[in-house]
Amino acid sequence: MTAVVGTVGAKTQTRTAWLLLGVVALAWGINWPVGKAMLAYLPPIWAVALRSAVGTLALLMICAARGRLVVPKAGDIPVILSVGVLHMTAFSALVSLGLQFVPAGRSVVLTYTTPLWVVPGAWLLLGEPLTVRRLFGVGLGLLGLLLIFNPLTFDWHAERAVFGNGLVMLAALCWAASILYVRSHRWVTPPFELVFWQALLATGMLIPLALLHDGVPSIDWQPSLIGLLLYGGLFGIALAYWAVTTVNRVLPAATTSLGLLGVPVFGISCSAVVLGETISPALLGAIALILGGIVLGAWGRR
Repeated sequence: MTAVVGTVGAKTQTRTAWLLLGVVALAWGINWPVGKAMLAYLPPIWAVALRSAVGTLALLMICAARGRLVVPKAGDIPVILSVGVLHMTAFSALVSLGLQFVPAGRSVVLTYTTPLWVVPGAWLLLGEPLTVRRLFGVGLGLLGLLLIFNPLTFDWHAERAVFGNGLVMLAALCWAASILYVRSHRWVTPPFELVFWQALLATGMLIPLALLHDGVPSIDWQPSLIGLLLYGGLFGIALAYWAVTTVNRVLPAATTSLGLLGVPVFGISCSAVVLGETISPALLGAIALILGGIVLGAWGRR
């Protein structure tokens, strides 16, 4: 009886993780055109710093209201540093800087080369098997990404474009490292309680970085800017980072990275609608390949 209950509980936990993964894909997909739009009002580091501050405040209020505001234990420090530094700070700052030179659609595609680094990393560092389905799924997903970003047609002499694309690629590496550590971490405190501390650490790092890089900004507080900051903080940080941390705890790192390939689908679609970026036949084909890679690499796993 205990084994049956445990199996049912594990299945429920897995289904919940997949649901949260879908929520993250949608929230982060929308967050790309939101981040690009914020650059019309704010310097790049200030954009992510203020968004992080909003998310941190929201998480503080949620944790306090639910009685889940706790002091981290010593065993929590590595995962707080991993997510707070690598993902919430380095990833966010690098992407925001890159968005100055790279369209939102291309940026989200470059960022989701993350599986290219996560899958071999999970095999080498975590001992996760490289099954045929998983390899084929990754191959399809990456083929979809290459269909959108064709290095043979890229102008390698445009220094600003090369610099911007390089920043976004470096952001992808930072995120991959964070995913791998979170998957291997021995959890002491549940993920939800730690997201506030991760966001607080990121905000504490981003604000001084913004002052150093951008100086004191002159901000025109338009309603549209406030709406963008609220979305980025509440959904792009408070909801999404808690959800993705929970997903990383349940699903294998390679599966999580495959599932997150859904973010470019939403990100490119939203960028086309909101920012007027073109949806080409190649883009539609890439979306099909990405979704096919997710199905084969994740749902095909027994």
